[in-house]
Amino acid sequence: MSLTLLPAVDVRDGKAVRLRQGESGSETDYGSPLEAARTWVESGAEWIHLVDLDAAFGTGDNRDQLRGIVHELGDKVNIEMSGGVRDDASLDAALEAGAARVNIGTAALENPEWTAAAIKRYGERVAVGLDVRGHTLAARGWVKEGGDLFETMKFLDSVGCSRYVVTDVARDGMMSGPNIALLREVAERTDAKVTASGGISSLDDLRAIKELDSLGVDSAILGKSLYARAFTLKEALEVANG
Repeated sequence: MSLTLLPAVDVRDGKAVRLRQGESGSETDYGSPLEAARTWVESGAEWIHLVDLDAAFGTGDNRDQLRGIVHELGDKVNIEMSGGVRDDASLDAALEAGAARVNIGTAALENPEWTAAAIKRYGERVAVGLDVRGHTLAARGWVKEGGDLFETMKFLDSVGCSRYVVTDVARDGMMSGPNIALLREVAERTDAKVTASGGISSLDDLRAIKELDSLGVDSAILGKSLYARAFTLKEALEVANG
């Protein structure tokens, strides 16, 4: 089986950035988000993970810019949008912009009934981001605690969530390797598909994630590893599809 790879484009103040452990103020600037997305598409990406960090942190939004990226590239690549999707207006705006899938984070913890309704309405076009420190969820751009991971999953499973995007916050942007034990633990407890996120730093990390395929871990988000040139997207896709 192949592993689907989603190069990430995180947008803050109109620029493509990477954070360390999700901390506001830890940004490294990588320039134009559209150019970043275009680069990954030209390198063979079939999905892009597009994040509005300002919306996630509550410091504004880059909605027009993200919509422009989807408008320009949406016919060439599937785009998963994330960041600050917490109500019907923001969810509908992302889907109407042309996102193939929308990732709900904080709202799944703070407004579970709305999240359940969104999952019922849109099915596989809605994923839920589980951002974790240990077994405790993080919310509001990772600055607040959001409850127990497995209790939350139990509810989300019961309302039909079809995909979780699982991020170990301590490893995100740190190039320290993914939390394979956490990914295994999550995947073993749900029938939903799992996207791995955070810490990927080598092609061997992708091989380790790929070994969880039988449990339902079918995709991985690539961020710092690509921007820091730890490997190329072409090399990663060869491992993912090999």
